[in-house]
Amino acid sequence: MSFTAFDSLAMSQALELARRGQGRVEPNPMVGAVIARPEDGGRVVAEGWHDAFGGPHAEVAALTAAGSAARGATLYVTLEPCCHHGKTPPCTDAILAAGISRVVVATDDPFPQVAGRGLDALRRAGVTVDAGLRAAEARRLTAPFRKLVTTGRPWVIAKWAMSLDGRLATHPGDDRWISSVESRALVHDLRGRIDGIAVGLGTVRDDDPLLTARPAGPRRALRIVFDDEALLPPDSRLVRTAGDVPVLVVVGPHAPGDRSATLEAAGCEVWRSAAADRGARLEALLEELGRRRLTNLLVEGGSTVFETFFSLGQVDEIWAFVAPRLIGGPAGSPALADAPAIDVEEVSHPGGDILVRGLVRPTPPRVA
Repeated sequence: MSFTAFDSLAMSQALELARRGQGRVEPNPMVGAVIARPEDGGRVVAEGWHDAFGGPHAEVAALTAAGSAARGATLYVTLEPCCHHGKTPPCTDAILAAGISRVVVATDDPFPQVAGRGLDALRRAGVTVDAGLRAAEARRLTAPFRKLVTTGRPWVIAKWAMSLDGRLATHPGDDRWISSVESRALVHDLRGRIDGIAVGLGTVRDDDPLLTARPAGPRRALRIVFDDEALLPPDSRLVRTAGDVPVLVVVGPHAPGDRSATLEAAGCEVWRSAAADRGARLEALLEELGRRRLTNLLVEGGSTVFETFFSLGQVDEIWAFVAPRLIGGPAGSPALADAPAIDVEEVSHPGGDILVRGLVRPTPPRVA
């Protein structure tokens, strides 16, 4: 099937519409739809997107907006229409009832109750179905959903900030940030649309983080701490706010019961794994999070947690912020305030690398 320039343009619009549901529709996929008449100068009749979990699907939203004008038109949709009763009736029934004559689909739906059956139902009813337009973009857009459906595990994003010389931090208790205000705003936006944020006990002890989105986003992430021996400090901000934002403490088989009970009494959920090996515990946790239908998991450190995720091949996406600073040395600078800053002159990507060129900013002499 050869698609027209208008077909591609309409599907591009549908993909943009789909992104409006990010953080609102999970564990469902983001889906967008456009109803148009290519034969009538490419007139767009209506558009729609999946706006909230449990709400109308993109196709139904677009068909409702189009009304009788949908009859004989072409529907462009980023994901195969569903053909089963879930929280909403089948989209294929709504498409047929509206009199749509042609459906252009970007990619298939891997959900077992759909998986090609939606397209087959439309074809059997006499609707022209053309699939595969901008499929790679649609698959990337729905990658977290696809992974959850096909593997039973969430999509894992590893996020870290580091200096130009590859250091993640200086000394515990240093309240200076490596990354910029703008970078931190991007991280808070990311936190606001994912389902879980994971860190190790060392990160909690060193930074006492809240692990919340500020300002709040459409989702409230489960805060997860890898804590083999249930040593999470009861006076940490995570524990003190567990009654407001949930905290899951992942402990090993030998974690003392009294410490686990203290955390539970403070409002934390303690999840105990029988596996003595950290890697096996991580694998088991990912299975558990999948059963809870968490779609996106953000891993924020520390180094041992990162090493475990990466060594097991359990990272799907990375967000790495490289700050123009040199911390240096095996122990690093005494504090970020003393780390030489870099005035960046050029950033390029030779052979896929990230090359940052710049000048070391002179450090003012210290006043005795």
